[in-house]
Amino acid sequence: MKRRELIAALAAGTLLPSLQATAQDQPVLTRPIPSTGEAMPLVGLGSWITFNVGDDPVARDSCANVMRAFFESGGRMIDSSPMYGSAQDVIGYGLEKLNRPKALFSADKVWTWSDGPQQIEESQRLWGLPKFDLLQIHNLRSWEEHLPVLRAMKDKGQLRYIGITTSEGRRHDEFIAIMRKEPLDFIQVTYNILDREVETDILPLAAERGMAVIVNRPFRQGALTDALESQPLPAWAADIGCTTWAQFLLKFIISHPAVTCAIPATSNVDHVRENLLAARAPLPDATIRQRMIEYVSAL
Repeated sequence: MKRRELIAALAAGTLLPSLQATAQDQPVLTRPIPSTGEAMPLVGLGSWITFNVGDDPVARDSCANVMRAFFESGGRMIDSSPMYGSAQDVIGYGLEKLNRPKALFSADKVWTWSDGPQQIEESQRLWGLPKFDLLQIHNLRSWEEHLPVLRAMKDKGQLRYIGITTSEGRRHDEFIAIMRKEPLDFIQVTYNILDREVETDILPLAAERGMAVIVNRPFRQGALTDALESQPLPAWAADIGCTTWAQFLLKFIISHPAVTCAIPATSNVDHVRENLLAARAPLPDATIRQRMIEYVSAL
């Protein structure tokens, strides 16, 4: 298709179904967890705010449907935290309703100043799991106390991976210092097309130290997609398989070679499927990534 025809087809919306169908035929792209080589799909599922629906039966079923679509689309990692209100309980409800999908990679956090083991036990109960795949120290809260506990659990086979998290650019100096001296499997940070501070030190250090990277706030909690919604995608977005802004933003993140998995949160079945389509080939190269930055920054 010539460029003029491509632009016309994008404007008319006639090309999007074809591109989506083509993407669905592609396998979900994965990247290995450095410490083990285990393959992880490049897009996961967050639960901050979106799964904090309390006891509302309709909302809980809606979240379970999101989880169903997530697994059906090739997803594995679901991330949560005791900080996220009822999200852990809602995830547990969804897993039970879906008959405990074998593909699940469970990622949760320790977020307390006091009894970490007690909180971990309660989190496992809410998820309905005998153990987590990954436990992270949320925003470095009391990390000196919790990290030895997580390491001991891993050594006993009660946990597969350990890590630390931060968000919105907080405490990066301390975060880097911990990365340099502690043998972590995972780190979790904020990274998106506008918030790129971690490109300077954290992402290169993670690659050097063999740490997997989870990316939170890929859409700035929806602010980015809301701001871009009224703007046209560039015609060349089709060259990297993007039919929506969400896919454009996700492909920028997961195309960084140090990133293992981005975890957008959603309560919408169509959106979770759309997000997983971003984890299909092709991904932008360094030249296109720079073009993406320049295009969004100019809007």
